[in-house]
Amino acid sequence: MFPNFLPAAVEQLTEPTSIALAQSIQNQAIATPLTNQPITTTYVHQGSGGTPILLLHGFDGSVFEFRRLLPLLAEDNETWAVDLLGFGFTDRIAGIQFSPLAIKTHLYYFWKTLINQPVILVGASMGGAAAIDFTLTYPEVVQKLVLIDSAGLQGGSPLSKLMFPPLDYLAANFLRNPQVRDRISRTAYKNKLLASLDAQVCAALHLEMSNWHQALIAFTKSGGYSAFSLQQLADIVPSTLILWGDSDQILGIGDAKKFQRAIPNSQLIWIQDSGHVPHLEQPQISAQYILEFRQMFS
Repeated sequence: MFPNFLPAAVEQLTEPTSIALAQSIQNQAIATPLTNQPITTTYVHQGSGGTPILLLHGFDGSVFEFRRLLPLLAEDNETWAVDLLGFGFTDRIAGIQFSPLAIKTHLYYFWKTLINQPVILVGASMGGAAAIDFTLTYPEVVQKLVLIDSAGLQGGSPLSKLMFPPLDYLAANFLRNPQVRDRISRTAYKNKLLASLDAQVCAALHLEMSNWHQALIAFTKSGGYSAFSLQQLADIVPSTLILWGDSDQILGIGDAKKFQRAIPNSQLIWIQDSGHVPHLEQPQISAQYILEFRQMFS
């Protein structure tokens, strides 16, 4: 059985990892300073033992992004994935300013409410930028940092130029178009066969949630994540693992070495035969590197 807060299209999932993750999604009302109303936040929590691992998805994504990686990490470690504010299946409450600041605040109160101990923070793509931002603000929360094909060196979004009526609604609808999403998905993978029908369902389920349009428009209008300065990156205290697909066609491969040079205590590992999403394309080797990094002394 699937949770009743997921859209009916969840029944279209066919791959075992997708079905299993959908069945394990939970939600929790999280009180934050952002609004008087608690924010019903969706997450996955599996495994036990060790330093908790907390996974942050990319732009317009959800916890489904970690359907292949999370079970591997959770075999020997407490592992969490959360839908960031304004994304996934987390409630989009009217009146909230959907922005990096709001995402960071919501994430902190999610952590404080349900985890409340230092974590290994893992961010993929835009989730990497969110993880960097969170680490700089709450260094005491992050024991170690993992960046997977991370955003953060190229700020802003081309869509922000279109975010005024009526183009804002049209731009959001453009991103909702199945053909557009399929094209983006195929670009994200090196192995195009992985851009399956099941993958399309995983990537589109959250589009059925209330206020998806409004939150996406608001976040994009906020400017999204600006590029971090070299000084900001130099201020990252935790040990950092940078995983990067060797065939990333979304962000390219140049930023990987830039992050490595800028973040003081960091190491870069290339994930072979992978595009922008090695956690989906090469989950076993990605999990292996993360778990080995977990065991290393800071």
